[in-house]
Amino acid sequence: MDTTAVRQAAKPGIRLKRRGWLTPYLFVLPWMIGFVSFTLGPLLFSLVISLYDWPIAGERTFVGLQNYTRMFTDDPLFRESLGVTLKFAAIFVPLNLSVALLLAVLLNQKVRGSGIFRTIFYLPSVISGVALAMIWAWVYSGEYGILNYFLSLVGIAGPDWLREPGWALAAMVGASLWAQGSMMLIFLAGLKNIPGDLYEAASIDGAGVFTRFFRITLPMLSPTLLFNLVTSIIGAFQQLTLALTLTGGGPSNSTYFYAMYVYENAFKYFHMGYAAANAWIMFLLILTLTMLVFRSTGMWVYYEGEVKTKRAGKRRKAA
Repeated sequence: MDTTAVRQAAKPGIRLKRRGWLTPYLFVLPWMIGFVSFTLGPLLFSLVISLYDWPIAGERTFVGLQNYTRMFTDDPLFRESLGVTLKFAAIFVPLNLSVALLLAVLLNQKVRGSGIFRTIFYLPSVISGVALAMIWAWVYSGEYGILNYFLSLVGIAGPDWLREPGWALAAMVGASLWAQGSMMLIFLAGLKNIPGDLYEAASIDGAGVFTRFFRITLPMLSPTLLFNLVTSIIGAFQQLTLALTLTGGGPSNSTYFYAMYVYENAFKYFHMGYAAANAWIMFLLILTLTMLVFRSTGMWVYYEGEVKTKRAGKRRKAA
């Protein structure tokens, strides 16, 4: 047989194999184009803008790190808004996780009509932020609010929630906790993946409800808890819509969140360069907190088939 003819016949197959490595990249190419165009590109461009005095209209002037220096030394609103946001996150994140997990545990019970309750609990998540703010403005109203009406039934004179500095932040936390649908469903999906044999074995051994929850449910659910913790931290730092529509940052800047600070610098005062610097500080803060959370995962996040004991930790330290 002529070897030349064999080689020529095999060339199309070789060419197809060589082209085959392009196939996976062609499938992800639309996402890569979107990511570069709408995420990575604007992110890097904002870093460039943060080094300029960049008004919306007018001449742009390179100022280097002056925007960052001004933020840390000459702008009291930066420290005030950051303090309000940290206080809000410290209250909101634990409550958000706890409420979502509680609802997921309740909906995980085998009772009739649980699907209806899942829909009811998820509905607030699909309501727009502005509509949700209008609902809570009515609930929190000091004159005709339904919350103060219910408090009056038990002899309590409710405050004007959105106009008193001591109560406005608590009111913002309560309104933010309303939309639990997405996080609740993620917890519920995690609960569904926990093998029922573990609970049966624990029940045979005499473990009670709380023992099963803390020794089985929480450890097996810890990867899901990690995801929800990170997304909850990010959501707390990016809180804007409710504060903007309910209080406008007041009263006395008690709900002046960092995201509102960035928003006003950009679209109220038109200092785009300064606002970009503000946004990068927010990005670095969220990145730092996320890294700290991931650094702590070795102590509390358990994956399937993994065993963590105090003895194992001591052995690792000794090694």
